[in-house]
Amino acid sequence: MLSLVIVYFHDSNSAATLAMELSDDRNEGLRALLAFSLKATTRSASGQSSDQEAAIIEGILFSRQFILSYQLILLSLLVVFTTRHWTNLFRARKRRWAILRTNAASKADEGSVVSSSSSTIQGTPPLSKTSVLHEHGEQMPLLAPGNTSPTRWQLGYRIRAFLAYQPRPIPLVNKTLPSNETTLIVLAFLGLQAFYVFYRTPLSMPMLFVFADRTSLLFVANLPLLYLFAAKNQPIKFLTGYSYESLNILHRRLGEVMCLLALLHSVGMVAVWFTILRPTGFSLARFLLSKIILLGLGAFVAYELIYFTSLGSFRQKWYELFLALHVVLQVVALVLVWFHHHNSRPYVGAALAIFLIDRLIYRMALKVRSVRALLEVTGDGATVLLRTSVPLTQRGGLFSYLNSQGISKGWRATDHVFLTVSTLSRKHIIQAHPFTIASKAPQDGCAEAQLKLIIRAQNGFSSDLLRYAKGHPCVNIRLDGPYGSQNAFQLLQQCELSVVVAGGSGIAVALPLIWAAHGSHSLSDMETGTKRRPSSNIVLIWVIRHQSHSSWVDPLELKSLRDGGVEVIVPPPTEKHGHPDIPGMIESWTCGSDVASPYGRPRAGVVCSGPDSMNREVRNACSSLLARGHDIDIEVEKFGW
Repeated sequence: MLSLVIVYFHDSNSAATLAMELSDDRNEGLRALLAFSLKATTRSASGQSSDQEAAIIEGILFSRQFILSYQLILLSLLVVFTTRHWTNLFRARKRRWAILRTNAASKADEGSVVSSSSSTIQGTPPLSKTSVLHEHGEQMPLLAPGNTSPTRWQLGYRIRAFLAYQPRPIPLVNKTLPSNETTLIVLAFLGLQAFYVFYRTPLSMPMLFVFADRTSLLFVANLPLLYLFAAKNQPIKFLTGYSYESLNILHRRLGEVMCLLALLHSVGMVAVWFTILRPTGFSLARFLLSKIILLGLGAFVAYELIYFTSLGSFRQKWYELFLALHVVLQVVALVLVWFHHHNSRPYVGAALAIFLIDRLIYRMALKVRSVRALLEVTGDGATVLLRTSVPLTQRGGLFSYLNSQGISKGWRATDHVFLTVSTLSRKHIIQAHPFTIASKAPQDGCAEAQLKLIIRAQNGFSSDLLRYAKGHPCVNIRLDGPYGSQNAFQLLQQCELSVVVAGGSGIAVALPLIWAAHGSHSLSDMETGTKRRPSSNIVLIWVIRHQSHSSWVDPLELKSLRDGGVEVIVPPPTEKHGHPDIPGMIESWTCGSDVASPYGRPRAGVVCSGPDSMNREVRNACSSLLARGHDIDIEVEKFGW
């Protein structure tokens, strides 16, 4: 994207240094830029010409110093988000232990009567006894509406409700918008970019060189950040809790901003040629064919192609082509920027190091494992269940640490892996496709774990795998991962009530999360020395379109959850019965409970994984409850790329 990076001096403090830089052979065609600036743009007196030349030099020198503060701002923001994350973790742990102590005290005199086919919210009558998955269908329990009247009304709840709300998609283009909280963060980030472009940047025609120079500086300053946001293996997750999936929206918006910066820089430099160099007899062909300009134009084209092939419409239709172009064009663009101008090299070097460490060291070496997997086509004829046994490596020593960076170290709920099946065809050798791990996370000390992926056939890779699975029971695969965030699990850990909503293949996120939350409760009770009856405050709602989709999950697994006290609700398929009232179910569960809480009122945690329309419906249902004064948190595990 960096078309014409004009970084004429790095530590310059005077016009003399500038003149020396402009006399460099690499800047042929631009040597006379300042000398002819006034003659070509104005008909002013020599005194005014000298003043304007000094203003241009001062503007460029200021930009060199000013852009350094951008990295300090980014570092300060990282410190703020890191402090916020670890403070929240400390508070969450404190709340969790307070909840466990309250549960232990409240259950001291209770019996241990447990129903294996339904769950009961503590202190209330059973809400359902009919949610058992039958052999030929499911029944949705009738949830009695609870008391939804808020007990308190605080400004903080209104603010949380506004931040959690997700607006409707943009009309005509049907562009899905994020939550208000994410939108505000993105707007603030874009505002920071605009500030660094326009602060003390003159926009008059004679001063276009300063504007074009400023846009190039901000572009190269953003290069390491762009690649850091996209890296699967980076320190931001550990520091702030935001994994690369959460940062992906910032990666895309930053890429769009940088495309705009490159365009403004290109237009600005062409305008500089037109107003300053052209009157001196410097032709456009000579300008465009100079080495520095050709390299910049090549980088500009490469980054613009990355942008256009990254658009959602292109990714959905030609995902494999998007993957290949994204990797190849990134390398080409960075090389061109490196040779475009020497002062961009520190930023390019940092970006290239991030890219190579992530791609070569981690994703192609440390975190990659090859295993043999079983393939099964489900009853709907359009889904492949991939199962494999993964030997787990026990940590100990440097070799064991390096050998356990991939799937061999196990995984956690909501994690995903990148799957490569080179057997399908040659083009699939370099392709890696993300899929959520649909099996529960292995416990510490296990020697082997069972991994399961639910792969819905769409186009390209998934359809090729489906055709292969119909004639082959097993295949060699390569797994890169695991990757993911623990935000959803940590949310459920600190809540007295938990609701997990899955739509279709979103069950791949929901099931491991339910198992983790349920197992965490049992482990926590062992830590406090109390015996806890099976969890009665966890509910799973799985919405499916067709009856055949129920074959994606073993009925015995759902039965095991019910036997453990988890309320499992599988409404009738939407194809024949329409969409269920999910907001009503959430309200009944979260507002109709008088479960004991050390903080007066129980907090409800809601996690949703499904299509965009379902995610928005669940998010806004929680926003409505927050606005009415109920303590509820929402986490959306969006699937799809």
